Amino acid sequence: MNGSRITAIGHYQPAKVLTNEELAGMVDTSDEWITSRVGIRTRHIAGPDEPVDELAAHAAAKALATAGLAPADIDLVLVATSTAVDRSPNMAARVAARLGIPGPAVIDLNVVCAGFTHALATADHTVRAGAARRALVIGADKMSEVTDWNDRTTCVLVGDGAGAAVVEASEEPGIAPVLWGSVPEMGNAVRIEGQPARFAQEGQSVYRWATTRLPPLARQACERAGLTPEDLAAVVLHQANLRIIEPLAQKIGAVNAVVARDVTDSGNTSAASIPLAFSKLVEQGVLSTGDPVLLFGFGGNLSYAGQVVRCP
Repeated sequence: MNGSRITAIGHYQPAKVLTNEELAGMVDTSDEWITSRVGIRTRHIAGPDEPVDELAAHAAAKALATAGLAPADIDLVLVATSTAVDRSPNMAARVAARLGIPGPAVIDLNVVCAGFTHALATADHTVRAGAARRALVIGADKMSEVTDWNDRTTCVLVGDGAGAAVVEASEEPGIAPVLWGSVPEMGNAVRIEGQPARFAQEGQSVYRWATTRLPPLARQACERAGLTPEDLAAVVLHQANLRIIEPLAQKIGAVNAVVARDVTDSGNTSAASIPLAFSKLVEQGVLSTGDPVLLFGFGGNLSYAGQVVRCP
């Protein structure tokens, strides 16, 4: 086998939906203020009895069912998350236990909002190297648990959820080489720190960095796949803020692509946002099998990772 590909994808969101109108009853904000600044209308919020590994396991089970695989078919579980409460057992081990996966390698990655695309690249490298046959790659975060619900600059942004992909070896590569990196000297622009841990960011710094520095990097990710932005069927960027997504997609030059805008319904779900938005596009029938899709994560650290994948 010369490559790997995504053979199935799935997502999960908690049942509770928090609207802008409800937020306006909690902090000094309004539906107009939120939609005009970040484009978010609703977000899903997990309850106290819904931990991150439960969200992740629901999404992974959906991806496994779509792929027609049993838990025993998986030998690597990768979970991208920045909202794990405990150090051990890690999220990947807990997801494996929930699903009954016997004896997999279990690895967590904390690259915040770029976590899923980092994890996908890691799975691609591992499968192509022959160290795993089939991998579950999951992005899952419970941002509501690290949010100050009295801070209107951050609480309007966040949501909870998970997305998962099954990655398998293939004769033809379905996951192009990753383009990844970071700007460590600007790492404090997005933070989840303190006791208790709280999410904070320098919004204007992140906006300027994302809309100016990232477009040429996203085009480089296309070049690594041997494609131009015009060849893309879809662009799935980290669902941070509609005011970042729309200008960034335009500057990439993917004029023929569907642009994922799930942030309007789900908010910023950190590592979950890309697989969650991608899974919804597939589920809605917007894409066809084999379509080239750019996945590009960015955010905390300030880190980024992007690759073109073929739609399952």
